[in-house]
Amino acid sequence: MAVIKELMKKEADGTISFGDYSLASKTKLADFDYKGDLMKVKTFKEITKLERNGLFVYESVPGTAVEHMELLPYGMRFLVSGTQDTQITLGLEEGAEYHVILDQKEIGIIKTNMGGKLSFSVELEPDVPMEVKVSR
Repeated sequence: MAVIKELMKKEADGTISFGDYSLASKTKLADFDYKGDLMKVKTFKEITKLERNGLFVYESVPGTAVEHMELLPYGMRFLVSGTQDTQITLGLEEGAEYHVILDQKEIGIIKTNMGGKLSFSVELEPDVPMEVKVSR
């Protein structure tokens, strides 16, 4: 899986891709129109962060590339790649329980905190995409 050199793009299947973990310094792209929402991405080797209409959606430490992210009423799904083990935090519904599945293996049910954030770690092999599904 390659980094997203455009920082953010719409895919032919209607999903969105973003992030470039190869950048040495923080780079931003704001006001990217996606299905009527304004998206903003900040990305580089240390962090990748996505916001929708000013609200938190995704963050990874260190930075990652995310492909084919689909934001669903009951969660989200996407492919993530990077260079090493990564902590991912997602912005979801406050106080809800979500099934987290990594490469078709359920890692369990995780409850969001009072701010609606859900965090988990992924063990990434360099440049090998991992499928992530999060659903209520």
